[in-house]
Amino acid sequence: MSERLTLVAGLGCRRDCSLDDLLDLLDSTLIEHGTSTAELAALASSEHKADESGLQQLAAHLNLPIHFLPAEVLAGYHARLTEISAVALHATGSPSVAEASALAMVEQLSGQTARLWITKRRSAVATVAVARIDP
Repeated sequence: MSERLTLVAGLGCRRDCSLDDLLDLLDSTLIEHGTSTAELAALASSEHKADESGLQQLAAHLNLPIHFLPAEVLAGYHARLTEISAVALHATGSPSVAEASALAMVEQLSGQTARLWITKRRSAVATVAVARIDP
């Protein structure tokens, strides 16, 4: 399976976060790690963020699918997270949005164990993490 099929960005954001804010954080994070949005297979977030227009606009702008995962799925990744967020737990029912979403989506797409390649990065209004298949 190619790397492109297994690189997923998990995203969290505050209410009404803009496309520009999300894209700036995603682009800068990927550039810092020597890659770009062209290498992503998908985007993922919590189902509690499904109505966020910034996330929908980001997916459309990048021409990528975005998957919104239930808190029960995200909670299954608790032990593999680098950081637990009380704010995320209160707002979404999951202790992580970005990291857990990225891990869960890679595993759903590939059927293989995922690992965090880029741990959670944050801006004032959003978070991003990137997961891939564990080699």
